[in-house]
Amino acid sequence: MITVLGPRLRFWLNSHEEELVAFRRHLHSHPERSGEEHETTAFIRERLEVAGLETRVLASGTGLICDFGHGDGPIVALRGDIDALAMADEKDVHYRSLVPGVAHACGHDVHTTVVLGAGIYLSHLNDELPGRIRLIFQPAEERVPGGALDVIDDDGLVDVDTILGVHCDPKLDVGSIGLRSGAITSAADMAMITLSGPGGHTARPELTVNMVDLAARITIELPDMVRAELGGLGPIKVVFGSSHSGDAPNVIPTHAVLGASVRTPSIDAWNALPRAFRRALDTLIGSSGATYECDYTHGVPPVVNSEETTELVRRAATEELGAARITDAIQSWGGDDFAWFLQQVPGTYVRLGTHDPDGTHDRHDLHVGHFDVDERAIPVGIRLLVAAAYHRLHELA
Repeated sequence: MITVLGPRLRFWLNSHEEELVAFRRHLHSHPERSGEEHETTAFIRERLEVAGLETRVLASGTGLICDFGHGDGPIVALRGDIDALAMADEKDVHYRSLVPGVAHACGHDVHTTVVLGAGIYLSHLNDELPGRIRLIFQPAEERVPGGALDVIDDDGLVDVDTILGVHCDPKLDVGSIGLRSGAITSAADMAMITLSGPGGHTARPELTVNMVDLAARITIELPDMVRAELGGLGPIKVVFGSSHSGDAPNVIPTHAVLGASVRTPSIDAWNALPRAFRRALDTLIGSSGATYECDYTHGVPPVVNSEETTELVRRAATEELGAARITDAIQSWGGDDFAWFLQQVPGTYVRLGTHDPDGTHDRHDLHVGHFDVDERAIPVGIRLLVAAAYHRLHELA
């Protein structure tokens, strides 16, 4: 392993940490939803150009790519997602969201800042890089099937040898990272089921389709029926997050609409899920007298980390952060469109600890209105990506 960059990198971080935190807080205060990240893209682009780097905005109109280094060597890509969630920011902090109903409650502002900081630092090492670094600031991660496909369609992975990324993890204390070879997230699909029937009076449910009863049976019985249809291909979770039917207590409604997420860490199960889901619906609705439409969205596959790249990241992290900072990441049931990148090139997605062990921030989960991070995670993430990318380039050269 090459002698670490440690002292130089830590000196640079000490000089720029306030600027990086301010950058993250600006993003946090000005969140934009998937596909609408125009100001975010311009803000990132301006900072990169101040650092003397050339950028290219994606053809989709938001997100950008930045290459630097020596053109005839290998390419290591660093990816940060830039979009926010459609939800309220409920924190009482001066950098809370200024946009009603939109919030960075998943840490994408941190991911973006980490990739920006790692990229700017690495750009100062041009003479030491036996290849190129590609910074990918990706839009629309929260939109199924994900903005990663826009990056791929816009040649964002052309000639890339390895891709690396980080994701905030409030279950891990700040200063620590989580690594895992193989699947680290799950495939994530969505299904919207619309049921239709003749409706009727609640005094005579036997003369019609009891729509509310049928909807309830679907939410309770369908998950096990889908598992049976898959025949042991892999574990799944079918969880209904919405159910709407009727307006009056004495009227059997004519329609019901149910929404579910469908998740699995198994590629085989994911490929079989759309047909299995519809077969289970056919069986369950059967001769009830109702008809149905199912809009099943095949979302993203699992993020499957390369064993070789994960071990490289482990060695680099051990040298830069210390072995005590590294933990084994658990298999997550959440989804992430970083999976599309790893279907094209080898790479690793790393869990970045963001919880303050001293209790300054509660251990809020992702996607909740009070989510925040211990910003000491930013330099940790930068150190990790710089060391891993630097060592990977030298390993590939």
